Amino acid sequence: MTADMWEIERGLSDYSLICGVDEAGRGPLAGPVCAGAVILPKELCIPGLDDSKKLSDKKRRALYDVICKEALYWGFGLASVDEIEEYNILGATFIAMNRAIDSLKAEPDFCLVDGNNISGIHRKCQCVIGGDGRSANIAAASIIAKVTRDRLMEKYAEEYPQYAFEKHKGYGTKLHYERLREFGPCSIHRMSFLKKMH
Repeated sequence: MTADMWEIERGLSDYSLICGVDEAGRGPLAGPVCAGAVILPKELCIPGLDDSKKLSDKKRRALYDVICKEALYWGFGLASVDEIEEYNILGATFIAMNRAIDSLKAEPDFCLVDGNNISGIHRKCQCVIGGDGRSANIAAASIIAKVTRDRLMEKYAEEYPQYAFEKHKGYGTKLHYERLREFGPCSIHRMSFLKKMH
């Protein structure tokens, strides 16, 4: 974690409870989209905190435990496969993000949202492109979202062992496509995402 992970938050000195928001699971062919929301104590240094995509699974899970312990407030929200199909992936991502913010035990004064679109967020907020590598709160939210979703996909793997969800977490890997061709889709597959499948 570099010193400037608090630079964006420092520029928002009018607000006391600043929440980072990020999602995991926009791209997979199966499973829900999950969003994390985290409010860290100001200037808290968590060694190794970074964009969840740059971390190993083991490091992410270790940081998840630290964030849960050290954060002032943290939570997550899910949008189901049915909601992804009904509202499209962007709409479902906003649903998950709003649920994540709603799950916090305190109302944030301001939200920093990873990405380039905040049109569906019902709070005072700004988007931060590449935020999971630039803001401590967003980086923490990215880890909460990713670890929560990974654990959920591991549970689905017990229910649907034929797809090996524990290995690819629903993403469109070679193994996942092979299993889809062999067994066809199940109830947690996003049918609109399978249209491009050959």
